[in-house]
Amino acid sequence: MSSDRHLSRRSFLSLSALTAASALTGCASSANTVRSGDTSIIYRSPMRLFQSPGASSVPSGPELAVMYGPVEDGGFLIPAVPYEEIDPRYYRQRVLDPTGQPPGTIVVDTPSRFLYLVQADGMAMRYGVGIGREGFAWQGSGVIQWRQKWPRWKPPNEMVARQPELVKYSIENGGMEPGLKNPLGARALYIFSNGEDTLYRLHGNPDWRSIGKAVSSGCVRLLNQDIIDLYDRVPTKAPIVVWQ
Repeated sequence: MSSDRHLSRRSFLSLSALTAASALTGCASSANTVRSGDTSIIYRSPMRLFQSPGASSVPSGPELAVMYGPVEDGGFLIPAVPYEEIDPRYYRQRVLDPTGQPPGTIVVDTPSRFLYLVQADGMAMRYGVGIGREGFAWQGSGVIQWRQKWPRWKPPNEMVARQPELVKYSIENGGMEPGLKNPLGARALYIFSNGEDTLYRLHGNPDWRSIGKAVSSGCVRLLNQDIIDLYDRVPTKAPIVVWQ
């Protein structure tokens, strides 16, 4: 994302509306959709990026201790997250919806490392995410075709070809059993586009250090505590948009 999208609120307020609008003319309105082949790519509204951060519901210390404390789930004890070592902007919180998408839509803002679940009151639940390394990222629109608690991890054959040590977890060998070391974590939401599996997932993450970074092979990873929260809010067939 270009540096002008990261203007501080103070810098933004010092500009006139005309200047701000002209500086961002390269961005399309969220009402515009560009269709390329069989994939719809939806661009955000530039002016909605500057919603007042004062509307955010930033959790307090006691709330964080509960949100990111140890969780017993599905026979596994998920350890507490040392949230003090994570950038606070990546904490789960309610914010003014900056996406312009309909309620119930999941929006992954890849450059900002945020995932939004749009709500009906003009707000959104925002989660910090880790995203795919350059060259592995996916963008477009689709649906959450399938949801799974404590999924098995089955790396695609292309990944196994690049990393032969993963052959024991291949599709043919049944994948990796669920558990705390499984790369998909406590939950997985499977993204389909135009009826086809994109092979990209929203999933849990045993490594809290990856939140806010580009480290995974294309999938969108959340803290295990956050993916459980998201899973409980999102039904099958929920629409999803991924921005690059």
